[in-house]
Amino acid sequence: MTNELLKSFQEAYSNLELFPLMEEKEMKQFRVDYGKDLIADLIQLVEDSPNGDGKIVFTGHRGCGKSSLLAEFSKQIQDNYFVVLFSIADSIEMSAVNHINILFAIALNLMSEAEARKVQITQTTKDQIYGWFATRTRTTELELESGLELGFNLLSFLKAQLKADAKVREEITQEFERKISDLVARINEIAALIQVATKKEIIVIIDDLDKLDLGRVNDIYRDNIKALFQPNFRIIYTIPIAVMCDTFLWPLISAETNYQTVVMPVIKIFKKGNNRLPDAQPRSEATNILCEILQKRISGELIDKSAAEKIVIYSGGVLRELIRIANVCCRICLRLIRQKPGEIIVIDGEIIEQAIKQIRNDLSMRLGRDDFEILKITYEKFEPQDVQQPEFLELLHGLYVLEYRNDETWYDVHPVLVETLKRRGLINDE
Repeated sequence: MTNELLKSFQEAYSNLELFPLMEEKEMKQFRVDYGKDLIADLIQLVEDSPNGDGKIVFTGHRGCGKSSLLAEFSKQIQDNYFVVLFSIADSIEMSAVNHINILFAIALNLMSEAEARKVQITQTTKDQIYGWFATRTRTTELELESGLELGFNLLSFLKAQLKADAKVREEITQEFERKISDLVARINEIAALIQVATKKEIIVIIDDLDKLDLGRVNDIYRDNIKALFQPNFRIIYTIPIAVMCDTFLWPLISAETNYQTVVMPVIKIFKKGNNRLPDAQPRSEATNILCEILQKRISGELIDKSAAEKIVIYSGGVLRELIRIANVCCRICLRLIRQKPGEIIVIDGEIIEQAIKQIRNDLSMRLGRDDFEILKITYEKFEPQDVQQPEFLELLHGLYVLEYRNDETWYDVHPVLVETLKRRGLINDE
């Protein structure tokens, strides 16, 4: 029995590692019917745009399911468009992202996807493009010759260099800092070749830009948004939810995109203020969706129904937090199975409290006095004293504060942290 239980929890633990859902097999196994309206919004913006080079901004909390939704969106439109979906985190060291290497990554991923799909581009033209990539990254003649022989391998090599080699990134930045138009021209040339060969319009989707530090996001977009929007095809950029509170940057981005923005909200567990009431009941629509996500990953024999609902409430409606809490619960159970062979172990209220304690301590240790004061005010008023305060924006970006939307936008403290505020005497324990 112990071995069977161990294997069941190991399978659940493995399932909880699969987030976001990017591969078709994972989506079939774990995806729930969620976000259809958002996909419809994206499709509308793509298909009804009068121009083939429109730029779209997609935003929402980190971990709210944007990556999985974008993967599903790309799957739904791939028959009609040449779709290139890539993560900036897989292409460039996050601390080194700038507008130039974002554009260079677009060029690399366009060509790489064309090679992967065997798009018919003449060898002479491909050799010229490979040579352009190689000289811009100071690839040696020997490496270049090898790359030209193997084609796709050169692109893989250059993508690895862009990701790992700071010197290469610096050389690319220096190369195009004063002649960004040359880089954009090459991107447009590659795109035009692909469009002619495939007879499909191009859509590039750049995921994980929303995970950049807010300061870097500001540097990238404030002075360089026009450069990022120059390529002559559709691009979907992801940005942090906190940018929407910036009274300079958000209007700038909105205007440049012609207000083509889509916001993915957090799933609202309670109506505003209801979670403060005794015996408050969560919204059934939210509970059903989030419990279904857990059911697809954890066998019903391993978790009490009431425990699943408790995980849902503690998640605050953020999918990544739901998965994170369940993941920690599985870790605790796997440890207990080994420590207490023969005992029946399931995820119950006691296991969840242990998991929440670990996560609460992890979150709380990075907060200072001013942060706690902001959390206190946000908890009491459902909004901060100043929505543009940098410290508040960092708390929003880091999921310490969650944004909810219905007829109005309001904020609440991450449910895991509420107990910390009570213990510090910052809010009433009623």
